[in-house]
Parts: sequence; structure tokens; C-alpha cells
Amino acid sequence: MPELFAYTDGACSGNPGPGGWGALLRAMDGDAIVKERELQGGEKDTTNNRMELLAAIHALESLARPSKITVVTDSAYVKNGVTGWIFGWKRNGWKTAAKKPVKNVELWQRLDAAQARHDVTWEWVKGHAGHPENERADELARAGMAPFKKGG
Repeated sequence: MPELFAYTDGACSGNPGPGGWGALLRAMDGDAIVKERELQGGEKDTTNNRMELLAAIHALESLARPSKITVVTDSAYVKNGVTGWIFGWKRNGWKTAAKKPVKNVELWQRLDAAQARHDVTWEWVKGHAGHPENERADELARAGMAPFKKGG
């Protein structure tokens, strides 16, 4: 059974501003790539955090059946949120510890639902540090943003 990986990234030109998200999905058998798929999209007026969340959401939602997958992100916001903060937010009715509404709550709820179908392992990698799959996810995110930039 191949191992599944999703490398995700978000990009924004200005924050807020035009943004994009990208995901590289890869099925691996040892060191051999069995199958690969690239996803990208964007929005006219958004934030980097929203794009990071949407990259992970689209990667998980794109899987046709429940899967064991490792999601690799360079976003500490996504990684820390989904593996830690979200439990308290849910317990507190989607409020922060300071009793304020969680930012991007609809995306966190969508990510929570998307990951519930799967057996997900979350990994963080340093962005823009030469990690080939993270660099490709970044290229996809920038390509997803391109149509929303002025002159794009």
C-alpha cells in the first residue's frame, strides 16, 4: 500500500491582498513516486493564514476515500492549530482562551471535518529552506494567486 503525502502552502501579496494556495499530493512506494497530483487556487482579497488553511483543506477534501496521509505544511499556524488549539476552541464553543471568537472559524471547522475522515499525521517544515516538495507547493500557491494580482 503506497504512503500518501500532501505538501501544502499558502501565499499572499499583501496581507490582506490577493492570495493563493497550493497542494502537491503524492503516493509513494518507498522512494518511488507512484502517483502525483497538483492542486491550486486563490482569492482576490484574503490573508496568508486563510490560504494556508485552504491548501490543507483542499488536499484532504480531494481524497475520494478515507486515507492514511501525512500533511506537510510550513505554517506553524495550521500545524499548531489543528494539533493543539482546536481542541480548546471546540470545547469553548469556538472561542479562544481569551473568550474571543476564533479567527477563520469557518475554515477551521471545514479543516476539522475534512481531517475527521482520514488518519492524518501533521508535519511542519521550515518554509523557503530548499525542501523540494514545499518549494513546489509554494510555486503552486503563487500560480493560484497570479490571476488575482493586478495585471494577472
